[in-house]
Amino acid sequence: MKGNPIWEVFIRSKNGLEHRHVGSLHAEDAKMAMENARDVYTRRQEGVSIWVVESKHITASNPSESGEMFDPAKDKAYRHPTFYDLPDELEHI
Repeated sequence: MKGNPIWEVFIRSKNGLEHRHVGSLHAEDAKMAMENARDVYTRRQEGVSIWVVESKHITASNPSESGEMFDPAKDKAYRHPTFYDLPDELEHI
């Protein structure tokens, strides 16, 4: 396993609408990563969909620079859902 790339694993649960990050694993290629993710993270049939992404392809923001990254959104209050009344029968919003 040493030397194999790290893959990030995302699972969509049976009742979920989005994939959630569940962990990481080492694998030689995408096919092996998918098989290992299935074996490790869905042993109890928790998921209906799996994504694997090689870690080197993920670009992340730096938590120490969160102010610079997220402060501009504070100036756009119209984007916040507090201005809208939604009917009670709407789900997943």
